[in-house]
Amino acid sequence: QVCLPCLLLLLLPPLLRVSADTTEPCELDDDDFRCVCNFTDPKPDWSSAVQCMVAVEVEIRGGGHSLDQFLKGANTDPKQYADTIKALRVRRLKLGAAQVPAQLLVAVLRALGYSRLKELTLEDLEVTGPTPPAPLEATGPALTTLSLRNVSWATGGAWLGELQQWLKPGLRALNIAQAHSLAFPCAGLSTFEALTTLDLSDNPSLGDSGLMAALCPNKFPALQYLALRNAGMETPSGVCAALAAARVQPQSLDLSHNSLRVTAPGATRCVWPSALSSLNLSFAGLEQVPKGLPPKLSVLDLSCNKLSREPRRDELPEVNVLTLDGNPFLDPGALQHQDDPMISGVVPACARSALTMGVSGTLALLQGARGFA
Repeated sequence: QVCLPCLLLLLLPPLLRVSADTTEPCELDDDDFRCVCNFTDPKPDWSSAVQCMVAVEVEIRGGGHSLDQFLKGANTDPKQYADTIKALRVRRLKLGAAQVPAQLLVAVLRALGYSRLKELTLEDLEVTGPTPPAPLEATGPALTTLSLRNVSWATGGAWLGELQQWLKPGLRALNIAQAHSLAFPCAGLSTFEALTTLDLSDNPSLGDSGLMAALCPNKFPALQYLALRNAGMETPSGVCAALAAARVQPQSLDLSHNSLRVTAPGATRCVWPSALSSLNLSFAGLEQVPKGLPPKLSVLDLSCNKLSREPRRDELPEVNVLTLDGNPFLDPGALQHQDDPMISGVVPACARSALTMGVSGTLALLQGARGFA
């Protein structure tokens, strides 16, 4: 008999073993709130993860191990354990550092469909083998947030559509970083009806053309916040063209930490989404204000660029809040701080931002975890 709560935590073996002579790979905090497992031992004691069943926030890292050994429990019907799974407190789950058969990942999603899980993160995973056929209706969890970082899929660009088929509708935030493929076959992608936040930051090879392929037309009707930090964006006009082709209307667009070029003279003028009110162009290496920006904005962030003089009014959109901090015309040492954040003992705002650039802005949405307890 397969213990399904164990299946939920990376499908633990049916017969749990207790090993007294090995270091405990899992740690549960004193409040029974957060539990972290890191199975780095060559022969890990997977049973240690059982203690995480009382936690609200669970992180399990597989130490790079292949999880093929758990496939024997992947066909277990989770319905018979539904009451047990519903009783679990877990609201956030992070799974990482493992080679996972797609069939096994789907089995975990099916089990999580009976849980109260709201946020799922997959990180440093290699998903192997074909994805099982899609169910008649989604049987996975009703997530509000799905985050993926450095996850490779044997199915290539089709992975998002295949994963989407197992998730109940209602996803509000999708974060994809260090993706191996963002060229989604749009025909296989359903509409993200409730998605308001899409974060494609930390995909430096994406570029303007890649963004055009990733933003399937009419698939993101509710999108309000689009983050493209460090995503290889080339020109504001190129991003604008991708948004227009996808027919999305974000209110906030983050293009910071890209090496943006000024739009070439004579380039076709792009019509920005009418809903756009906030544009972040900080840390973009700009030596002048790009032409062709939206005519009216509530917020425009041009901080930590290379502007050598204060922009003239006719170079700027009509804007309520304009941020120019960290440019050479205001701070002669700004360029040095941008190039070397540790150049002095005093860390200016631009240097602090550079040091923390890898942290996705969407993570702000994930704060307040204890509200789930």
